[in-house]
Amino acid sequence: MTRGVIIIGAGGHAKVCIELLRASGYSVSYCIGASGSDETCLGVPLLHGDEHLARLRSDGYEEAFVAIGSNGLRQRLAALATGLGFRLVNAISPRAVISPTAKMGQGVAVMAGAVINADSVIGDLAIINTLASIDHDGHIGEAAHVAPHAGLAGNVTLGARTFLGVGCKVIPEVVIGSDVVAGAGSVIIRNIESNSRIAGVPAKALPKRDMIR
Repeated sequence: MTRGVIIIGAGGHAKVCIELLRASGYSVSYCIGASGSDETCLGVPLLHGDEHLARLRSDGYEEAFVAIGSNGLRQRLAALATGLGFRLVNAISPRAVISPTAKMGQGVAVMAGAVINADSVIGDLAIINTLASIDHDGHIGEAAHVAPHAGLAGNVTLGARTFLGVGCKVIPEVVIGSDVVAGAGSVIIRNIESNSRIAGVPAKALPKRDMIR
């Protein structure tokens, strides 16, 4: 008997990922959510609390997907799941366009309308959201998130856990460090240091208190 995928998460992002997995031929057996969540998520039974992961693994479930929007939390929960022996699957829309030369990590989400071009590398746990585009030779770090309608030109590097907000644009060959947050609509025309908070056209550094995703 083949057992379905375990989804870690039960919010709106999880709903999208459940539909992506179903469209790719996976069955989804359970969602894991916080206490107080609904009893189901898109018809999938919901279990409350991460402690259920160990039991499900001992019951023979082998595949999991971490459907959490927060980059750091997604990375930590993935480490928990793989430490228990789960194998992370990818949730990739059949309506995404992905070059045959692109390299994909594990636990990656690629939404409908996304484009990933030649020789790009998408790290583990990355999210390439609806209608986002990664041009040739892009490098997206682990647990980074490229939000809807964001566009990265060729040879752009994005560090681990970095978030590019809705509609961000990045010119060719820019290197963006880890743990960067770029506000919606930012136009990034120069390299960005790790742990920066930026916004604007062109994007400039902001005090952390002023940064709104």
